[in-house]
Amino acid sequence: MDDDDAQLFRRAMRGVRRLDAGNRPAATPHRPRPRARFTRAERHAVLQESMGQVSPLEPVRESGDALLFRRPEIGEQALRRLRGGHYRVDAEIDLHGLTGAQVEPALRQFLAEALHHRARVVRVIHGKGLRSGTRGPVLKEMASSWLRRVGAVQAFASAREVDGGSGALLVLLGAKPRPAR
Repeated sequence: MDDDDAQLFRRAMRGVRRLDAGNRPAATPHRPRPRARFTRAERHAVLQESMGQVSPLEPVRESGDALLFRRPEIGEQALRRLRGGHYRVDAEIDLHGLTGAQVEPALRQFLAEALHHRARVVRVIHGKGLRSGTRGPVLKEMASSWLRRVGAVQAFASAREVDGGSGALLVLLGAKPRPAR
């Protein structure tokens, strides 16, 4: 420090006095213990699972996970063609905006109408669950779980990216599907 800087410092500090031990401000309290961001949500999920609202046998899926299901009588080639978008989609339902309780009745009615009109392949748009937080893709899981229990559902697979990707399912119903045009 040169002399000019030292003089400026002394002038700026004129009148300043050192604090006595008794005049010191109180010590800052200890920081609160860090808490995991999702602890409450995880506890809630465990509680829901213990109450039987989430099947422990069903893996919790990430939003980008592709779904695949086929009955034993459906061959690999049919599943491959379904996944590849080789079949014409006869009907479609969009589950966005529905609550979990509304999914099953909506799918039940949709599939009944689709079967009545002899649809063979339908698209179920459930979304990717990106806004579901720690719960994961709720509508996707509910739709997948319910469709597996429906006898008329022969197979389903996540759609191609251009058709909705992991946010939609192509569902094979009943007999042989009609090829896409």
